Amino acid sequence: ILYGIYIGFTLAEIILLCISGMPLFDSMCSTFGTVGTGGFGIKNTSIGAYNNVFSEMIITFFMIICGGNFALYYQLLKGNFKDVLKDEELRLYLGIITASIILITINIYGVNFGSIWESLRHSSFSVASVITTTGYATADFNQWPMFSKMILLLLMFVGGCAGSTAGSIKNIRVLLLLKIMKRELMQIIHPRAFYSVKIANKSVEEKTLMEVLAFFFMYMFVFVISILIVSLDGEDVATTISAVAATLGNIGPGISLVGPMGNYSEFSYLSKITMSLCMIIGRLEIYPILLLMVPSFWRKVNI
Repeated sequence: ILYGIYIGFTLAEIILLCISGMPLFDSMCSTFGTVGTGGFGIKNTSIGAYNNVFSEMIITFFMIICGGNFALYYQLLKGNFKDVLKDEELRLYLGIITASIILITINIYGVNFGSIWESLRHSSFSVASVITTTGYATADFNQWPMFSKMILLLLMFVGGCAGSTAGSIKNIRVLLLLKIMKRELMQIIHPRAFYSVKIANKSVEEKTLMEVLAFFFMYMFVFVISILIVSLDGEDVATTISAVAATLGNIGPGISLVGPMGNYSEFSYLSKITMSLCMIIGRLEIYPILLLMVPSFWRKVNI
């Protein structure tokens, strides 16, 4: 069923992009990168090379829906609209996207673009591309104000929803981390009270919460160690941090030297190897690669 939904999205986007005026080959390549939420554009200036508003709107829409949980689309096919609308992760995901688009649009209006609609056009595409870890671009957000670039940098850590093709930490883990933080604060205020973390009105097991905390710690541990290694190249802070964040989250472009109109060619072999490992570790969600580094994993045990 999920394969069917995936193929359906793929065919629909290819057809719509062809209708918008994009060549068939370009439409196919752009669609494969969009639905899989990962891939640089086949042009040097990415999707911006076409300068086609309709193509951008189509790709933005599919980036967002493919960054969502595919299991929810199965629920839509079954007619469970209420359950989908009540999904807390989906609400957080769409809320973050909406807030980011509004803030960036306001920030770049009058500075980088003279029209509010032009600002909205490029901010929407950039936010959708970064949070879904797709990696496309229509504008060089490297030239945007620092506030907008910091929002995009933070989105690199959020990523898409669980059950999507997107990378990074994922919204469900971010949601649980926020709920854990709220619980701990409430526990300080009312020490004798018992607070449980709930998703969809169901209590989440402590084991699951510990796994989320462990994942977040390991993600940040790999992030910090990678930054230290890449910093040996002597690049600026924005380049170093965003390069590691972009590779670990499988986003693609970062900020400064590795911005949407830049590339990673200036880095040393050591940094390239480190960031290549970050891409693999991030895509496999940390655990499998880190397990290979644990000596006890390789020892023969009695089963």
